[in-house]
Amino acid sequence: MVLVEPFARMATNPAFLVQVIWEGFVSGVLYALIALGFVLIFKASGVFNFAQGIMVVFAALSLVGLHEAGVPAWVAVALALVVMYVLAVGVERIVLRPLVNQPDIILLMATIGLTRVLVGFGELVFGGEPKVMIANELGIPSGVWRIPLFDRVVVIKLIDLTAAIVAIVMVAGLAFFFSRTRIGRALRAVADDHQAALSVGISLEQIWVIVWFAAGIVALVTGIMWGARSDVSFALEIIALKALPVLILGGFTSVPGAIVGGLIIGIGEKIGEIYWGRLIGGGIESWLAYMIALLFLLFRPQGLFGEKIIERV
Repeated sequence: MVLVEPFARMATNPAFLVQVIWEGFVSGVLYALIALGFVLIFKASGVFNFAQGIMVVFAALSLVGLHEAGVPAWVAVALALVVMYVLAVGVERIVLRPLVNQPDIILLMATIGLTRVLVGFGELVFGGEPKVMIANELGIPSGVWRIPLFDRVVVIKLIDLTAAIVAIVMVAGLAFFFSRTRIGRALRAVADDHQAALSVGISLEQIWVIVWFAAGIVALVTGIMWGARSDVSFALEIIALKALPVLILGGFTSVPGAIVGGLIIGIGEKIGEIYWGRLIGGGIESWLAYMIALLFLLFRPQGLFGEKIIERV
């Protein structure tokens, strides 16, 4: 019953299946966008940036808070980018520079500490209550697009379509940044070996500021898109941590892996919740991603596109 009934429902109502896949696709590309923020930091420092989730929240709260203070919407966007640049410089000066060549676990613990600092500072400045994203002021559409399909109608929210397009553009831009630009190549060199990168004249400090600022831009865009689909609150940090199983699936250093992993998680958890949820008790969206990640850790820990590291002892 559990194995057969969901597939029968898919076959009898293909339009609804398309609807479910679309909603999973939108979530997937946004997961991929969040994951790219993690990939940026990991490529530059070789450490998982635990603070990326709260950076999404902090960037979105900065934007909304500036607008509530009377700043016009697009000026608030520019100032929020300035806030993320100041954060990038502060992280490099206060956190990363003193920890050059320290073990990866030290850098990971530093990002966990940064997370708690940003949570406390964010609650102090912006309060702990959910806020409404300024979607209309930014020109994000709010209507729906109805597409006839298989004698039924597939409903696509324009805000979801906008989020998907923006995420795809950002993903493509970051992929180009990594593979085709001088800074992208320098970033990969820093990730491979800090000392070797320093020896050929690459400024570790500048690269870290650039990459943390790029991750801050990703965080702001992600915060705007997720916030437009729901409220802006510290609960977004939990959603952002869905990027962890995405990274495990795709590989911590792979841009294509972040995209594929995001789509697998987004579409998979949506189909699982809608078609299998009521048969096995529901709540699939909350744990399916982590179950898939666990299976990958057992059988392919480097992910789909990650590099298999072999150490000779």
